[in-house]
Order: sequence, then C-alpha cells, then structure tokens
Amino acid sequence: MNDYCWTCGSDQQHRQLTRKEEDWLKKRLGRNGVGEFWLCVNVLDPDTGKQCRNLRTGFNKKPFAEPIKAPVLD
Repeated sequence: MNDYCWTCGSDQQHRQLTRKEEDWLKKRLGRNGVGEFWLCVNVLDPDTGKQCRNLRTGFNKKPFAEPIKAPVLD
C-alpha cells in the first residue's frame, strides 16, 4: 500500500505487520487485534537499510499522539 507517512512527510510504501510484529503491538497497546495497522518501509539510510517503521492505519495517518515505530524483530 502506498500511503502518507506523517513522520516521513510524504507518500511511502507500507506493508501489513508480520505475526511477530502483531504480537509485539498487541502487547504494547493492550489490544486483542491490530490487523488495521500498516508499517512504513521507507528506507531512511541507504547505507544501513534502516527503515522508518512508523505505524498507521488504513484510514488514519496519525493514530497516536506520538509516533509508534515497530522495532526490528528477529
């Protein structure tokens, strides 16, 4: 999905969360379901491959007062 990322300030590619990322976010938010969240995969640093990883929903580009960025999980 290509959609606006408010931390990048432009339209960026987003993907659905992996199972591990969903489990992390459920615990972080204290929710049973997080299927509406998407993760920004914009590469911020080409040398390291570091991604933005900001979370948004399909309808809300800024669902949290402060950004929540998913950690890289093994």
